[in-house]
Amino acid sequence: MWELFRLGTYRWLFVSNMTFFLAMQSQALVRGFLAFRLTGSEFALGGVSFAVAVPMLLVSPVGGVLADRVDRRRLILSAQGIVLASESTVLALYLTGRLQFWHLLGAALVVGCVIPLMMPARQAIVANLVGRERLSGAVALNITGMNTARVVGPALGGVLILGDDVRLAYATGIAIHLTALVCMMRIGPARPAESARKAPAWSNWIEGLEYLARNRLVAMLLLFGLVPMFLGMPFQQLLPAFAQRVWPVGSKGLGLLSAVVGLGGVAGSLFVAGRDVGLRRLRLQLGSMLGFGVLLAAFCWTPNFAAALALVFLANVFASIFGTLNSTAIQLLIPDEIRGRVSSFLMMSYSLPLLGVLPISYLAGKFGLQPAVSGAALLATALAGLFYLLSPTLRGTDQALRRT
Repeated sequence: MWELFRLGTYRWLFVSNMTFFLAMQSQALVRGFLAFRLTGSEFALGGVSFAVAVPMLLVSPVGGVLADRVDRRRLILSAQGIVLASESTVLALYLTGRLQFWHLLGAALVVGCVIPLMMPARQAIVANLVGRERLSGAVALNITGMNTARVVGPALGGVLILGDDVRLAYATGIAIHLTALVCMMRIGPARPAESARKAPAWSNWIEGLEYLARNRLVAMLLLFGLVPMFLGMPFQQLLPAFAQRVWPVGSKGLGLLSAVVGLGGVAGSLFVAGRDVGLRRLRLQLGSMLGFGVLLAAFCWTPNFAAALALVFLANVFASIFGTLNSTAIQLLIPDEIRGRVSSFLMMSYSLPLLGVLPISYLAGKFGLQPAVSGAALLATALAGLFYLLSPTLRGTDQALRRT
């Protein structure tokens, strides 16, 4: 796995991914902090996340088609430039005292439109740089990098929020976005297959759907990953409310909470990257889902902040194991010529935690934050088990991967 870093182009991609996700995670926390400060409402947190999720869900198919038709590097650079301009606009509005909640919604919409344009290309370009024989390790390393950014990003954002002043936090995030852009420029062109470029765009999209219809296992794995994403993972966007309402720990405590969540993600993805799970993959996924649901429910109700940190760390270790195993299985099963389009479906599943925030935040306002989040976590665990029991195709995952 670590020999991948001997490849210069992969190193630049890894650093670009790391810095981009670092900036994105930091800005997401700061944006949520501002939304909660401006409105004092959990529903406002859900609204900002929802503004990212809806376009992410709708635009992802376009990003998948583009990733298989155009130079993937150029697509990533263009999208990163738009994000950089959007975040700079928010900072300018804040510095001039004109920032309002609807401005945050607008910035979230821009992010929600642009990220699904670049993410299928970011995932697909890995195969261009490392080849299929190293793909499993590269995917696991990328997920580890993303999770590491989830540790450092929110912690950095929380530390740089000075009281109610987010100027330093936002300016630092913009500088990190610029670093990601520069690193991506060091990678050479990554052109798609000629066959995809010649076909009409709409037929590329239909081809992706036909692939999923023919390959039920890939479709089942995509669906299997949706359950915890939609019901369990929205707790991350609600951490500002936990930091204010359950334990009054302020912005520094919020940064610590988010960092511990990310640290659990790093530990889980490293666990997968460093082991050959073999024919125990699906069993490990189910066990991880059970651990995640139970521990997250316990996190919601513990009165002690230190104990809550330990519980949410362990919960996200299990969540990361589940997600990393699911993502690597999908990437190993799909051919490169259609990788961008299938990755766009995977990207659509990533938007579900943000979509799930809105109904869960509504329930949190109506019935309380702790009942809403803990109930969703336990329901996610129950549905994952039911999905496994009802799907013979899913139960054949380990055998199918052994044949690849």
